[in-house]
Amino acid sequence: MGSIIVLFELEPDQAIGPDGVEPVVRGVHAAGADPDAPEDPLPQTLCGLDTDAMEHSHYRPTGPGEPWYPPALHEQRCQRCEAGLRSTL
Repeated sequence: MGSIIVLFELEPDQAIGPDGVEPVVRGVHAAGADPDAPEDPLPQTLCGLDTDAMEHSHYRPTGPGEPWYPPALHEQRCQRCEAGLRSTL
């Protein structure tokens, strides 16, 4: 797989988080980049979820060895997406 897009699965019916600023992230998922529009994800995440309802995180690892997900959201990362990423390496 070439490039991945990191997506946020937000809590349903809650566009704004408890502090009134940020949404509550339920899960962090990975999807392949669309070859025709590299900034857009493919229709499904690596774990098989629909990407239409997810928010693009615009996260990119800053260097080698950095995780594919934002480090502050370690607990919310999707284990199935992570396993999918490992299998493509």
